[in-house]
Amino acid sequence: MTRPSRVSRAKILEQLRLAGRKGDRNALALATEQMKTLAYSPRYWEKYLDLLASPLARLVDMLVIKQGDKIAHQKGWTTRRRERAARADKKRKGGGADATKPRRRRRPPPAEQQPLFPDLSA
Repeated sequence: MTRPSRVSRAKILEQLRLAGRKGDRNALALATEQMKTLAYSPRYWEKYLDLLASPLARLVDMLVIKQGDKIAHQKGWTTRRRERAARADKKRKGGGADATKPRRRRRPPPAEQQPLFPDLSA
């Protein structure tokens, strides 16, 4: 029989709230360490993703831990941002062959064709 995790969503969120209200660095450090415990072990990924429903926990994940997107991608729950952006671009542009070609910038004329000083005699 496996032992349940001693880290709970409620405890972590309470520590994050305390850190947010009073600026308690110890509470923030404790909450971050507990979140890392959940995030870095595949056994607790589901719990960690449930924890990320909280905006405070998502903020800590985005700034410190950076595991939520990786875990969700590994589980197949999300697609990568680039893939989503490419799909959105195709929908906006009509999805034709033109949508995949990058647009080129017009080159400036060569230096010998450009006048050194503009004609100001007008």
